[in-house]
Amino acid sequence: MTIEDIKQLIQGDETRTLEMKKTTGELKNGMHSACAFLNTEGGWLIFGITPTSLKISGQQVTDHTRQEIAHELTKIEPSIDIKVEYIDIPDKDGYQVIAIHFNEWHRGMPPYTYDYKPYYRVESTTKPMPRSLFEERLRDSKPKFYAWEDQTAEIGMDELDDEMIMNAVRGGVRGNRLSATALNETKENILTKFNLLQDGKLLNAAAVLFAQNNHRYPQLKLRMARFKGNGKNTFGDNMLAEGNLFQLMNAGMSFFFKHLNLSGRIEGLKRTEELEIPYVALREALTNALCHRMYNEPRTSTGIAVYDNRVEIENPGVFPKGITPETIKMPHASQPYNPKIANVLFLSAYLEQWGSGVGRIVEACKTQDIDEPIYEEHGGFITIIFKRPGYSDKNVAQNVAQNVAQKKNDRQQQIIALIQQNAHITRAEMAESIGVSIKTIEREIEKMGTILKFVGSSKNGHWELALE
Repeated sequence: MTIEDIKQLIQGDETRTLEMKKTTGELKNGMHSACAFLNTEGGWLIFGITPTSLKISGQQVTDHTRQEIAHELTKIEPSIDIKVEYIDIPDKDGYQVIAIHFNEWHRGMPPYTYDYKPYYRVESTTKPMPRSLFEERLRDSKPKFYAWEDQTAEIGMDELDDEMIMNAVRGGVRGNRLSATALNETKENILTKFNLLQDGKLLNAAAVLFAQNNHRYPQLKLRMARFKGNGKNTFGDNMLAEGNLFQLMNAGMSFFFKHLNLSGRIEGLKRTEELEIPYVALREALTNALCHRMYNEPRTSTGIAVYDNRVEIENPGVFPKGITPETIKMPHASQPYNPKIANVLFLSAYLEQWGSGVGRIVEACKTQDIDEPIYEEHGGFITIIFKRPGYSDKNVAQNVAQNVAQKKNDRQQQIIALIQQNAHITRAEMAESIGVSIKTIEREIEKMGTILKFVGSSKNGHWELALE
């Protein structure tokens, strides 16, 4: 790196990826930003620049200076291998600029800390990382170690539904996935075989599967609605079920039978009744939604929405790495978000085989000669959409697009309301307030380019609205 490269880097104010310090007298403060870069989009930390005037003043670098920098870098965890560059300043003998580049954070990486504290970048400002974000990144980096389902439950053995446990065992025996001897096992032994006990303590996974009530687990809910028409303007039916996973499954399937049409056909000498959308497909989709959802956020829940032209099942979560709404139907390895819950569902014959659920859904739809479902991921939810027979692909696609557009429009209205309350609000603060990612906020702001602009420097500027 040369002094010309430095001049190119420091054109303008500090940014999300650039922090300038006059000298290493601000070394510890600079390391806060270094940690923030590692937890965000990466960036440059440069010593020897006056931030207000962008003057390249440099500083005298001694062995002590180098040792200080090396020592502070060791306080970043996990440890990093970083190259520190010392650039001579022409016509200023003995003075150098110190430049350090830090790589960006990627999903699946652990959160970084400096001196045992995590930081992240908000625009051009370094801030302490919120606990919720820190914990989610820990869980994402070591899902088996930090998984919510593996944490100690808030209920005791006497708060589990014994009959529900035995139903799971009977299902496993019928499906040849459990030995018949399991029918005579104690509750403790069964839960141990299900891997739901750890050091004699129940895990959260046990509560999801077998809790008698959900008063300590508000996320154990299923929202169900029948809307009149193809939008959410008018309710025909609105229900909320509470309970463990098996109870929610039963409630959801009953709702489908209540609001979807039955069609009959003759097979040999018998007449068979089928739901307009295959029972197998709906059951598999709902099981997947309840099995793989993110349970760590108590304010969210799984939802079913029945419209005139489609059925939607949504659950809080994201697709596993390497899987998108476009590739989900292709063969892929199983990556259950809650492997303990998934394992019990497999052993009790609720799941046929890990990773095969989507294929079973598609096959069931083909067998009944209806369209394959559509998958979507937005706003922290995964949604599977079944077209109801009698409605064209275009009709469904238009209504799905309208729903997504409405959600985006709602977000834009929320952004406008936040700016009207505080013209200096940052994108990160908007994201936290609305409950979406910073990138989602940036996309919405870009779409509002004709009515919204940011005026001034990244540190002291403000938003201006040009509303009609």
